Amino acid sequence: MDEHRSVLVSEALNGLAVKRDGCYVDGTYGRGGHSTAILQELGPDGRLLALDKDPDAVADARRRFQDDFRFAIRHAGFEDMRRVAAEHFGDRAVLGVLLDLGVSSPQLDCADRGFSFSHDGSLDMRMNTDEGPTAADWLGEVGEADLARTIRQYGEEPDARRVARAIVAARARQPIATTGQLAEIVARALPRKRRGRTHPATRVFQAIRIAVNDELASLERGLAAAIDLLAEGGRLVVISFHSLEDRIVKRFIAREARGDPAYAGLPSMPAEARPRLAPVGRLVRPGTAEEERNPRARSARLRVAVKLGSGGGR
Repeated sequence: MDEHRSVLVSEALNGLAVKRDGCYVDGTYGRGGHSTAILQELGPDGRLLALDKDPDAVADARRRFQDDFRFAIRHAGFEDMRRVAAEHFGDRAVLGVLLDLGVSSPQLDCADRGFSFSHDGSLDMRMNTDEGPTAADWLGEVGEADLARTIRQYGEEPDARRVARAIVAARARQPIATTGQLAEIVARALPRKRRGRTHPATRVFQAIRIAVNDELASLERGLAAAIDLLAEGGRLVVISFHSLEDRIVKRFIAREARGDPAYAGLPSMPAEARPRLAPVGRLVRPGTAEEERNPRARSARLRVAVKLGSGGGR
């Protein structure tokens, strides 16, 4: 099993501009790489709240940081950060929110989690293994048209209808319960893609995982929660790993940087319609050295924005 290596750690710290006595939220603890780096920058009055839907990640955090009074972990998704942070921080201002949207190495490498077809295992794919239908459950019930739409939109797979048709035909013969079964069905449906650099099932697995966990809608809610939670001058840092996520983040920051378009061109704008975010710097990608150390970093993209005050200034 590969050791989990958090991506763009120093770049994320630069984006957060951590203050020693500030309060911060790590919305996706994973295996604690970013949390560890943030804690190294915090003084005794600083605080870090981490969230994660994965019970295994929560258990890891409690084991590793049980003696650090500055740190707390909650079993929750980042879309719930506003409520959880209010309960934890009270009236203290939150100066930074970090969202690392990638799947952790332990999740990918554990066959029974079902995120990868590298090892045959249970077709689960849930971030939160305590609730919701598994990928096997979802595949057993979804209609062919909805399945094709999911694979096309979330996996950006051009042959989505062919794959969906093959999956529906296969499940009529027997339930699809393992990652190996699903990967082989997709490979047979897309024989021309067998010799590519990536397995033909890669996009399909991504699409099903996104659907099972409602990831893109959760991201939209999480971004909205972050901007509401942040204090003026607070930083939002988001690391995404595929174009669908990055597009949502990019458009969210751009939309919040424009303000309400209904007031565009007018000499005055009410406070609630003014821009709430300003982008900081440009899109950040991993350097060659990091990509060589950690091939899973290759698709990472980092964006930073700062929360504006009611007057539209920083």
